[in-house]
Amino acid sequence: MTPLVKICGLATPGALDAALAAGADLVGFVFFPPSPRNVLPAVARDLGGRVKDRALKVALTVDADDALVEAIVEDLKPDVLQLHGHESLERVTALKARFGLPVMKAIPVETRADLAAVGRYRGIADRLLFDACAPREATRPGGLGKPFDWRLLSDIEAGPDYLLSGGLDAGNVAEALAVTGAPGVDVSSGVERRPGEKDPDKIAAFVKAAREAWKSRASPLPN
Repeated sequence: MTPLVKICGLATPGALDAALAAGADLVGFVFFPPSPRNVLPAVARDLGGRVKDRALKVALTVDADDALVEAIVEDLKPDVLQLHGHESLERVTALKARFGLPVMKAIPVETRADLAAVGRYRGIADRLLFDACAPREATRPGGLGKPFDWRLLSDIEAGPDYLLSGGLDAGNVAEALAVTGAPGVDVSSGVERRPGEKDPDKIAAFVKAAREAWKSRASPLPN
């Protein structure tokens, strides 16, 4: 399986172009007004058209109703729906059935007990995403630049279809991969100058660091 890199929270043509030029496998667009990375469906239409077939388009929502998801699907034409709220198993199943798209379900992690959700969503969601739990006072569930204890995933049986997120950047992604063996990574705030403003150099550095870490991990040890 080819390791995956997802750049999330893309809201401008320049940021999107930087992610595509760096070789991101997935590009994420946030549809959640409290986020500084929120995009309107009409803006997403223009951004989605720039992607063509160079990456998979991911639409991130938080406990969205059917009307919003329908507007997003019509405008962005996403390849994947990312659910980053409190969506139940029934809600995940209903969205998959209505829109016919793969679903990636985010699971907030703070302690090992949080990983009980893996068993519930496995086989229902097409992919899982492990992110740090947001502080109680936070106004959004992700994109906060906060890591969790990666050692919690060191022996997780999540299968090959999951992404590691939460506080990643070019400086720590290799360590995160070494600890977890994750088959994919997701970054947003770790490639920004300030909340909502992506830095093309940081995007390129992150993708490069992740690719090199995987390459080193896959290379046989010298005799």
